[in-house]
Amino acid sequence: MGSKNKLKRFKENETFDNVIQPTRDEMLNNFTLKGRWNEHFGNDKPITLELGCGKGEYTLALARKYPDRNFIGIDIKGARFWRGAKTALEEGLDNVAFLRTQIELVDSAFAKAEIAEIWITFPDPQIKYKRTKHRMTNDAFLAKYKHVLQEDGVMHLKTDSEFMHGYTIGLLHGRGDEILYAHHDIYSNTEAPEEVVSTQTFYEKQYLEVGKPITYLKFKIK
Repeated sequence: MGSKNKLKRFKENETFDNVIQPTRDEMLNNFTLKGRWNEHFGNDKPITLELGCGKGEYTLALARKYPDRNFIGIDIKGARFWRGAKTALEEGLDNVAFLRTQIELVDSAFAKAEIAEIWITFPDPQIKYKRTKHRMTNDAFLAKYKHVLQEDGVMHLKTDSEFMHGYTIGLLHGRGDEILYAHHDIYSNTEAPEEVVSTQTFYEKQYLEVGKPITYLKFKIK
């Protein structure tokens, strides 16, 4: 994407009332929406997050499917989720918001037990050992998710990385967390959850075209 296109999208994002773009300092110092997302949406419906939402495909698809829930896509790259935010406005989806911030600040963005469900879709697996601290299902991140999730809150991990899938399963087993569903090739499973296979991200379609299996994991953090 050219720099002119990016600038145009950044400027357009500023005009969208479904896009929130706090500075890092604002996030770390009593972020105004923390614990008050129900005020932003104007209701008390359960909130689902999509972390590293990219173009926001899952955020939009789930918002269309579940109008009785609210959905927030989070990504640091505003030029990517511009498409999702624009589409949500065009379709009148008032249960959608996009937050531009780093994933590691998720516990600064939301209060304890404010979130009902979290989706992590196609994260960078950070395979090298020295990158473990950036892996989105490591112990530190899981602690942050547990803090913002309600007691019965559910996590979803969908990825093309067998490494990320296996690493997360091993970690969850070791921690004693509850794995609700796991499959190493979700599209080969005729009993796969409908919401997992009915929505495909931009990158997911590319992986499927070259025959790469997509893994899926659903779990609760105890």
